[in-house]
Amino acid sequence: MKKALLAFSGGLDTTFCMPYLQEKGYEVTTITVNTGGFTKEELEKIEAKSKKLGAVEHIFIDAVDEFYEDFVKKVVWANYLRGGSYPACVGPERVVAAKTIAEVAKEKGIHTVVHGSTGAGNDQIRFDLCLRAILPEVEIIAPIMDEQLTRAQEVEYLKERGIEVDVGAKDYSVNVGVLGTTIGGKETGTTESLPPDDVFPFVKPLKECGDGVKMTLKFEKGEVVEVNGEAIVGVPMIQKIRKIAEDNGVGKGSHLGTTILGIKGRIVFEAAAMKVIIAAHTELEKSVLTSKQVFWKNHLGTVWGDMVHEGLYFDPVITDIEAMMQSSQETVSGEVYINLVKGNVYLIGSKSKFSLMDSSIASYGEENAFWDGRDAQGFAKIYGLEGVIANHKRK
Repeated sequence: MKKALLAFSGGLDTTFCMPYLQEKGYEVTTITVNTGGFTKEELEKIEAKSKKLGAVEHIFIDAVDEFYEDFVKKVVWANYLRGGSYPACVGPERVVAAKTIAEVAKEKGIHTVVHGSTGAGNDQIRFDLCLRAILPEVEIIAPIMDEQLTRAQEVEYLKERGIEVDVGAKDYSVNVGVLGTTIGGKETGTTESLPPDDVFPFVKPLKECGDGVKMTLKFEKGEVVEVNGEAIVGVPMIQKIRKIAEDNGVGKGSHLGTTILGIKGRIVFEAAAMKVIIAAHTELEKSVLTSKQVFWKNHLGTVWGDMVHEGLYFDPVITDIEAMMQSSQETVSGEVYINLVKGNVYLIGSKSKFSLMDSSIASYGEENAFWDGRDAQGFAKIYGLEGVIANHKRK
């Protein structure tokens, strides 16, 4: 029999793929890659469902640590917020999943990889680009997209084969991950309003929040290593900050932007930890980096984030940009003091031995040790001279 490796979540679309492939003569191996969005109980249910549907093998890969090292840290280095608000909660997860699936397929000698993308969003582009980068000769099958199936048609197909699926009426689709939780449905189909509070699964409504809390984050080379004096790193650190921030109403947002396919799309999200960490990291960088470092690092960080979000992770420029971002983090060490109050992140200040704000050299608006008033007067005549001349000529 032909062999196929199916990216399997146990939802309607990937459940449909099982009998579809089997009837086309494929021996199906399922694979689930966890980047932090599945609970232990959910993973057990997925494995049981795979076996019940007749998979010859179910493979589980825990990629949480890899995801943190390769993407979460770098999203912070980049201060990446797509559209100025959204920390790209889903795109990096899909890159890790597709990369892992391709590596397993290569290891097992399976040349057909299957996923349940519908063709209406970004995921099928991300999957296809990543799969082909690692397996140039791979055959990619996406039955829902290929057959242009509706959810109703999928349900009917499965019922005819005695396969029951729980597809109760859902107003919203929710995707939980380390970087945050994305929510789509009803109100996100337009640009006019937001879903009600009870649709957001974790962040407390403002009316239930207390008077706020203070938080101290300690960074070493651009990475949080302590939260309120407790040494903690990686995903546990993300989870700790997330819980404190969510309990104080922090993290909700909405994102309206252009999809990879060129249409406008809108989601709402919760990204409590990333909202706090990126705000703190940005504040510390202002103190320890030169203005040119901040400008170019943030500019290239946006390029990096947009490319990863759109599945272009395997372009060599990604590695080049990551090298620059990592180099820029050598001095991003110190503490940042924050207030979290009813959905707001207030930056109190920061402290670092690498701070470039040195009162022994100069104090803004007061005095300095490097020049006097005559130097400043001469500088003012010269600085921007080209623009002054251009303005006179135009008049």
